Amino acid sequence: MNKNILIADDNLEIIKILKPYIEKEGFNVIFALDGEEALLKFKHYNPQLILLDIMMPLIDGFEVCSRIRQESNTPIIMITAKSEDTDKILGLNSGADDYIIKPFSPGEVIARIKAVLRRIAPIENNNISIIKFPPLELDINNYSVKLDSNHINLTKKEIEVLWMLASYPNKMIKRDDLLDKIWGIDYFGDPRTVDTHIKRIRAKLEIDGQYNWDIKTIWGMGYKFEVKDV
Repeated sequence: MNKNILIADDNLEIIKILKPYIEKEGFNVIFALDGEEALLKFKHYNPQLILLDIMMPLIDGFEVCSRIRQESNTPIIMITAKSEDTDKILGLNSGADDYIIKPFSPGEVIARIKAVLRRIAPIENNNISIIKFPPLELDINNYSVKLDSNHINLTKKEIEVLWMLASYPNKMIKRDDLLDKIWGIDYFGDPRTVDTHIKRIRAKLEIDGQYNWDIKTIWGMGYKFEVKDV
């Protein structure tokens, strides 16, 4: 298993502080001091997780995250020196899985790393990697969604939401459970983000009753991937 963690931060002292703590957990530490180097190291080492500073030379963390998301779903934890909600939202919207605010303790960073890796494990390590409800096909290993053999451009979080719902056909899943499993129990934002993702999924799949499956809203509670004639 790939045990590399990439730290992308222009502050070498932070890297020196975090490195022994991360290595103690059994990971190899790769580091980059600017955005361009971060992208090169990402492609070369294919890390299991990335700690990504927002304010970096050459290419900032938001752009690095967006570029990585175009080709990979590697977990990304954004590091920011600011506490404004706009930075957190921009980071999460660019594809980050979590965020952490400077100053922080090494123990907090390790806890965040473990939490993110635990969160994605039930999805990625499921014995079933492909779910089919013709003409819909979900491949969680490759994070791909096809409809009538055509690739549908869903974001990482949209795919995870759809995968979780489709994994339990005809079973209602609470909004809070979706938040906990996909965004994490310490998610700071609006819980209605689940509703927004469901709306986008429906629009991208153009669900209009033509299939024998649908995403149903259970008002005030959650959602259900409803399948007829299972």
